[in-house]
Amino acid sequence: MPNGELIVYASVAAQAAPLAGVRILVQDEAGGTAARLTTDNAGATAPLALEAPDPAYSLDPDNRTVRPYTVYRLTAEADGWLPQVVDGVQVFAGQRTVARLEFLPDDTAGSPTLADARSDEQNVEVVTIPPHPLFVGGGGSGPTPEEVQPRVLSEVVIPKKITVHLGKPSANVSNVTVGFQEYIANVASSEVYPTWPEEALRANILAQISLALNRVWTEWYPSRGYSFNITGSPGYDQAYVAGRTVFAVMERLTAELFNTYVRRSGDQEPYFTEYCDGKTVTCPGMKQWGTVDRANEGKSALQILRYYYGDRVQLATSSNIAAIPSSWPGVTLKLGSTGTAVRVIQRQLSRIAKDYPSFGKPEVTGTFDAATESCVKKFQQQFSLTADGLVGKATWYKISYIYVSVKDLAELTSEGEAADGTQSAGAWPGTVLRRGATGSAVEQVQFWLSELAQFNTSLPDLTVDGKYGASTERAVKIFQQEQGLTADGIVGQTTWDALYAAWVDMQSDLGGTAWPGTVLRQGDTGMEVRLVQFWLRLAADNYSTLSAVTVDGVFGTATTRAVTAFQTRFGLTADGVVGRATWNKLNEVALAVTNKIVEPDEAPGQFLGTVREGSSGTAVRAVQYYLRRLSAYYSDIPAVAVDGVFGSATTRAVKAWQERTGLTVDGVVGPLTWQSLYAAARQLETSGPVVRTVTLPAPNQPLRPGDRGPDVLRLNWLLLFMSLWLPEINFLTDAAPSSTYGATLETAVRSAQRYFGLAETGSVTTADWQVFRQAALALAEVNPAAAAPEPAGVWPAAALTLGSSGPAVRQVQRWLNLLATVDQGYEFVPETGELDAATQDALENYQLTTGLQTLGVVDADTWQSLRTATAALCGTCRAIDKED
Repeated sequence: MPNGELIVYASVAAQAAPLAGVRILVQDEAGGTAARLTTDNAGATAPLALEAPDPAYSLDPDNRTVRPYTVYRLTAEADGWLPQVVDGVQVFAGQRTVARLEFLPDDTAGSPTLADARSDEQNVEVVTIPPHPLFVGGGGSGPTPEEVQPRVLSEVVIPKKITVHLGKPSANVSNVTVGFQEYIANVASSEVYPTWPEEALRANILAQISLALNRVWTEWYPSRGYSFNITGSPGYDQAYVAGRTVFAVMERLTAELFNTYVRRSGDQEPYFTEYCDGKTVTCPGMKQWGTVDRANEGKSALQILRYYYGDRVQLATSSNIAAIPSSWPGVTLKLGSTGTAVRVIQRQLSRIAKDYPSFGKPEVTGTFDAATESCVKKFQQQFSLTADGLVGKATWYKISYIYVSVKDLAELTSEGEAADGTQSAGAWPGTVLRRGATGSAVEQVQFWLSELAQFNTSLPDLTVDGKYGASTERAVKIFQQEQGLTADGIVGQTTWDALYAAWVDMQSDLGGTAWPGTVLRQGDTGMEVRLVQFWLRLAADNYSTLSAVTVDGVFGTATTRAVTAFQTRFGLTADGVVGRATWNKLNEVALAVTNKIVEPDEAPGQFLGTVREGSSGTAVRAVQYYLRRLSAYYSDIPAVAVDGVFGSATTRAVKAWQERTGLTVDGVVGPLTWQSLYAAARQLETSGPVVRTVTLPAPNQPLRPGDRGPDVLRLNWLLLFMSLWLPEINFLTDAAPSSTYGATLETAVRSAQRYFGLAETGSVTTADWQVFRQAALALAEVNPAAAAPEPAGVWPAAALTLGSSGPAVRQVQRWLNLLATVDQGYEFVPETGELDAATQDALENYQLTTGLQTLGVVDADTWQSLRTATAALCGTCRAIDKED
């Protein structure tokens, strides 16, 4: 007999995280053992060849005597997880059958084992796949609705998930909510044979998609009081079997076609594509067996559909995909491609690699390199796509879909991924917001909620008007409930931070606030338009010649007028079109307004007068803001607080910048220093995400007391870092390290040489440098869990909590401040080495944002999370610089 294939994928229920070590028994119909399999680290088994009948039987519409597939039974177990049984698995010759098993944790004593599953099925849920309807009869869809279909939705929506009632509408059976792609692949596998010609399969899948979208469009069942979108009964809708295995060809075609549907010319809604098998059941719509004949005649899928539904039908594609983070860019990405779309895919694949480490983790560079291609190929192989390393439409959306699954974007559970570039208005305003409140802070909350509503249908659309009314309160309550917060409709600091974190996370998925690559003009709609409108509202708060617009995502005449006025005010071509220059200026102005670094009606970058130590006000705040942003890129610029008070710390940072740029090093910000700061900050903020390039190269010649320069500055930072962990290294200063080799540095060098058994000369040779550097790297690699690590790098197992003190606490504080430097959603803390209330609050905020248990305690998971997050920012410096 010819062979088909079976492959099993195991994952954690409700996630895409793979489950390794699952033991699977494959049995034939007689109960004999066909194979024993075990899933690997990707949650997959090796493909298993199994006997199957000649494929000719599945191509004969009159065959009612020889079943065209063989049937097998799967039983699966894994330690700590509830076992599963799938009976009636269908295997066709020349086709791959895919079993995707989702496991629930075994949290009860005495749960059934695999042996129990075979002997006592009352304790184990058994999925039974019924005989294929094309063989036994009864397939097809329900009849076309006779009554007028209610038009409920304003546009076609491709849902991320769909809720299926497992029987007739009135039957007392359960509902299941599944991914839309999984639903269609299941229906296709339940309705037609995988051996059919591909154009016949395409025609059938398009009809199945269209029928389901018609039910969603009309809200057919919800409008009648039911809590589901569609039934799994072919007498009413189309066949769906919960938990069944599917065919790889159905998964591949579904990934390509899932947002394409049938409609009639002149109509917007998906056409109700009634169909039947055409042999045991007849209907006025498409005949399933007839599609095989039409495909063999050379007809395409569209021609087949027109053969049955008339010449008016056409295929339409919707990019309105609920909860998918970014729409298909329209071009295939491949080796050598560059740009924002490549960066989006790399970011999503990098996150997926946390759960599928065997894929490899590409760097987020915006360049489609060999590592990205390799990762794409492994992803495609795992999810039944053509493994060619090309990111076409099917692969793009499947990556986005799996990313949403592993990351739970639709449920707004942020993992704290850093967003590209600068995000606006993340700092807590200090005022609790409730019904009746007004102002810009309310506008900010409304904007975040309205943006998030594009990804979460449970959140209502809001008008961004700065008035905290009943609709805003209701939206806040829904958000709080989904986040596990007290659902009181009041925005305090915890809710504010959670909103900001969720929005930043979403912006990260959309490519952040970087230029989207396409010009926006009147008639456009979407997320980028909403962002432009919100920036215009912020600008209108500060500039008397500008007026606010409604944030609705529709680029209408009012938005065109507002853009034109903005362009006129800031010296741009006043054409009402948002190109790259206008986009970047809108972003800059919005950030300047929200961070309070511009006076009313004053443009960003305008010199407001010389400031020096002792000065205060907006001009000082602007200097500090730009220094703070630049310190995220340049390790020799110390970070400063943005408080509008020009103190000694600000003086040191200004001097460091002046020294770096060749200006007079006097700590005074005059016109030249101001223009240098502003120009550098603008260049970096429009160039993409923060990428730190700090390295610790060995100096070209020995360093001695009295030397000056960048090598001395790096030596200062290196020894300061080690002194936090090794008390034998005497780095005795509270000031930031300098580029001068003075007495303090000489003392530190001599103590380090003593500690490492080197000649105590007070000068640093290349050999000394390498010893210091290797020791620092080793310290950065270990996992501290207490306040006083031992010099040899052995860390006692104790957590840091309120009242802890020492170098490990100071390390945590420095990490928190590094994160706050590049993401305004995090909080700055004093670097005192004391875990005080302020540090505890910042920790709780970080833990909440990243999904860690919110305790305000630094356990091993929190330490590792902080270390990983900051190491990603540091690049090759591996946490060995002033911020670590």
